[in-house]
Amino acid sequence: MEETDVIFLWGSNARDAHPIFFHHVLKGVRAGARLYVVDPRRTSTAAWADVWLGLRVGSDIALANAMARVIIHAGLAHKEFIERATTDFDKYRACVESYTLDVGERETGIPGEAIRDAALAYARADRAMICWTLGITEHHNAVDNVLALINLALLTGKVGRYGCGLNPLRGQNNVQGGGDMGAIPNRLAGFQDILDDTARAKFERAWNTKIQPHYGWNLTQMFQAMDRRELTSLYVIGENPAQSDADLHRIERLLEELDHLVVQDIFLTKTAEMATVVLPASASWCEAEGTVTNSERRVQRVRKAIEPPNDARDDIWIIAQIAQRLGHDFGNPSAEDAWNEMRMLAPMFRGMTYARLDACPGLQWPCEDETHPGQQFLHARLWSNPPEGRLAPFHAVEHDPPVEQPDDEYPFVLTTGRRLESFNTGVQSQGYDSPLHRGESLDIAPEDAERLGICDGELVIVASRRGSIEAPARVDYALKPGLVFMTLHFPDQVPTNFLTIDEFDPKSGTAEFKACAVRVEKIVLGESVLGGAAKAALGGAGTFSAAAQVAAGGHAHQVSTVLQAHRAEGAPSTDRRPQEPFAAAAENVKH
Repeated sequence: MEETDVIFLWGSNARDAHPIFFHHVLKGVRAGARLYVVDPRRTSTAAWADVWLGLRVGSDIALANAMARVIIHAGLAHKEFIERATTDFDKYRACVESYTLDVGERETGIPGEAIRDAALAYARADRAMICWTLGITEHHNAVDNVLALINLALLTGKVGRYGCGLNPLRGQNNVQGGGDMGAIPNRLAGFQDILDDTARAKFERAWNTKIQPHYGWNLTQMFQAMDRRELTSLYVIGENPAQSDADLHRIERLLEELDHLVVQDIFLTKTAEMATVVLPASASWCEAEGTVTNSERRVQRVRKAIEPPNDARDDIWIIAQIAQRLGHDFGNPSAEDAWNEMRMLAPMFRGMTYARLDACPGLQWPCEDETHPGQQFLHARLWSNPPEGRLAPFHAVEHDPPVEQPDDEYPFVLTTGRRLESFNTGVQSQGYDSPLHRGESLDIAPEDAERLGICDGELVIVASRRGSIEAPARVDYALKPGLVFMTLHFPDQVPTNFLTIDEFDPKSGTAEFKACAVRVEKIVLGESVLGGAAKAALGGAGTFSAAAQVAAGGHAHQVSTVLQAHRAEGAPSTDRRPQEPFAAAAENVKH
């Protein structure tokens, strides 16, 4: 990153959402790299860019395909690499041929010349990187969006070598590590396909149990199964779907209708407040041993610094206790025991002993034996002659705009994102004072604010086809007319996810948080704020008082009660819980 020539941050406001990573971006910029930011908003990241490509929400494939056509017609496709290391190029070339600069400009709103210049800069650079995050993946066609970016890298041979590559910036700490361990519904540890008979048999022998030879449900499919009453019990570890998922009216109803809900967390989240059983867990970054995998596949050790307070317990211990009450003796495994079992079952981690990880800043997988230094470039094999392993396929993907388009009734596009000082649903960040905290707002372009007669700080109603909320308006010159922006950080004040749409990518299960149609109406203080239907949708009351506090400069922060219980010496952490929560949880899992 620091020694590349061109950097594309595509759907990534890294300065706010990945500030540590962004320091490395700035080092590259100061060393001479050209920075292109592709984002509907002129974000704080775009302020550092050489070029801001302010595309329409959901037009990423149209932009990528138009760039690809420019590269092919300019004779800048890496023919040698394409012929040796890829497949399906002819299909891809035929697909992008219709994406002329005129089409690209019409679909994205970016001038054709700007698209052309960006394409040529990327193709002509010796070294170039494309980095993306939720602005690409939180769409109903998330996987196709990613494939469109991969296509650009394959087209120009910018994979598997120094200063080049494709870099998905993970939305939360250790998301990569969760995938490594098999915390996805179609893979075992080490990304081994659960439908692979050989791989499955290996795990069955180690675990002395049969593994069902079919894929499981992702989160979206789980909620669909709840709706069908095929899923009636849920065990939630470190997630807060009651506030983080789209179309919260539906999510709350489905969680309330469960027969049994177990939540294992370090905070009493909104989801935990709905639970039958709450299992207080340890904070893995300081109260537990283990490993973490970062975005460059580097596995590093996490070391325990302090003991968990009160009744909080290590996650592995909790799971082992549940297993014991289900009739399976896991013993009392340490984090290293669990890691070593995984190393024996997943060849890509076999060389990563705790001793080696303790002695270095981390190792990058694959690392197949204890003499292997770790693989710096994951796809370096594609440059071997002949290439090692499977060739890299091109994918012909077509522009597919957001499911919900603006119309006369809902004329704005709402997109969501993050701010620098806050995190996700605010559970870990709302309880702390920060001069950057300003509560939730409806960010709106100055042209739209003037047309609607809305001033900075005035309360507005934001309505979608799913519900209505109130928020103070904030005039934001980074927005184009027709686009409004909110975060998910302050759901106790302004539940933004009452607005978002329950559409998702069938390949990944990712919800379309980045685009839905809304209406914005000015509120006249002293008049009825929300109609009866909207109040009912919000549980019988609007959010006027909290919003008013925000408009007046207050924060309306509420420190999570479990944060108090988790940190206060002697405070009981099992109130509202059965005396033997592990037995209660296990008994319901049996049935």
